[in-house]
Amino acid sequence: MVESQDLHLTTREAQKSPVAYILRKTAFVTTALTVAGGSWYVAIDLTSTSDLTAIYNCSAFFAYAFSIPLLGDKLRPDKIFSVAVAIAGVLIIVYGDSSPTKQGGKSGGVVGGGPTPDANEEARNRSLGNVIIGVGSVLYGLYEVLYKKLACPPEGTSPTRGIIFANTFGSLIGCFTLFVLWFPLPILHITGLEKFELPHGEAAWMLFISVLANASFSGSFLVLISLTSPVLSSVAALLTIFLVVIVAWFRTGVPLSGAAIIGGLCIVAAFCLLSWSTYKELEEERRKALEDQTILSDEDE
Repeated sequence: MVESQDLHLTTREAQKSPVAYILRKTAFVTTALTVAGGSWYVAIDLTSTSDLTAIYNCSAFFAYAFSIPLLGDKLRPDKIFSVAVAIAGVLIIVYGDSSPTKQGGKSGGVVGGGPTPDANEEARNRSLGNVIIGVGSVLYGLYEVLYKKLACPPEGTSPTRGIIFANTFGSLIGCFTLFVLWFPLPILHITGLEKFELPHGEAAWMLFISVLANASFSGSFLVLISLTSPVLSSVAALLTIFLVVIVAWFRTGVPLSGAAIIGGLCIVAAFCLLSWSTYKELEEERRKALEDQTILSDEDE
């Protein structure tokens, strides 16, 4: 059903095993996701955290751009405006209060964006980091669209079946990562390019909580893409930026800045606008389907 994108299978399609198709698409989609996610970790030591956040979250724009040729989405002004408002909200939160900061080295320190003795080298590294995270942003938008096109049930599938399949495919992504994509880790460790060790103490607990939170987010994200669209899901994911700011406010006691409030409201407004646009689009498709069904019924009579 997923391969043919049709609710009504022919006898030949029903007899064909779906295992080979699912394994191929799992490998393809997971590799795209891994490269996109890995770009974030590569770029974080090269560019500023502000640039990193802003560029990576432009994936909402690329998700819409890829949806047009790959999913057949229409170029709608209201969707373009919603995505633009969401990205503008991210930029306001990231750049609204202070000058860009530079991610520190192994110590994890953060220093201001002022001139340094190695300013030219830092500028080169920052440009390289921005290019890397830019490629990652494009690939993440592509991953969302590829998942919708290659690994989601067709339109008309019941929401329950869509949710079950989305979680199944998410589990397959985890299995492929665990059993296949681990092989670079020993190579990096042995060569000394990156040392790995088991976490312990507080770091282990924080990592455990992070894994649970990310599993919940990823599962919900795949379900949302399956039930709606990559564009709406991508903009919805931007809400987490505003939520992080709010959680930091409760934890640190530092009040929200004007830029954080304005940027967060922009993201919320963009999500509401996009949700309304998606609802109108679905209603139009439903009315068109009913009209076509009525015409066919009249012709049969």
